[in-house]
Amino acid sequence: PVTAGSIVVPYGHVIGNEKWRGSEVAQRLQGKVRLIFEDGLGLVDFHLSNRTCLLLISEADLVAGDEFKRRLVMFRNASSLRGIVIVEKTQISDQYYLGVQKLVVLELGMVLLPVANQGEASQLIIQLVSFCVRDQSRDRSTNPFLRKPRAQLAEPAVLHTVQQIPGVGKTKALLLLQQFGSIHRLCNASINELEKVLGQTVAVQIYNF
Repeated sequence: PVTAGSIVVPYGHVIGNEKWRGSEVAQRLQGKVRLIFEDGLGLVDFHLSNRTCLLLISEADLVAGDEFKRRLVMFRNASSLRGIVIVEKTQISDQYYLGVQKLVVLELGMVLLPVANQGEASQLIIQLVSFCVRDQSRDRSTNPFLRKPRAQLAEPAVLHTVQQIPGVGKTKALLLLQQFGSIHRLCNASINELEKVLGQTVAVQIYNF
């Protein structure tokens, strides 16, 4: 079950699933954020103070089979919480990445952020926690990945994710985020909407991707 919704996370804290205790990502978070382990998070790996939940798919998860896919689908179907999926994309797991991308972004409509290793995953979590602290005086239901376009551009992880689309560099990624405001809205944009921003050729590329 997805039980994380009943947990109130104080600002600057991260509630981590007990299964990550002793892992590299947990060790790198220690001293940088206030990390508390809890065995009642269900499908969630890390829970942040703005009701955003992180689901971390490790290299081992990708290689092991489809269990992680069932977990993602169960989370999406059972929860109203915002889910961000962090995937460990390495030389070994790279062959599985496109399939994960299609499932997470196109089918489930969730944000997907690739990282090279657990150290990079911990840095990303620290950035998200810092964002929550800076944003605490605003609407507490705000999702850092669904904010106003101007604020969206300040998030390096989001910009980096959009730049993973073939044919989209930093300039085009900025234009897309300025127009659509979030990765989710970009994924659901029509060819006509994309054409108005970047022209027909690139629009078709993005749409097909």
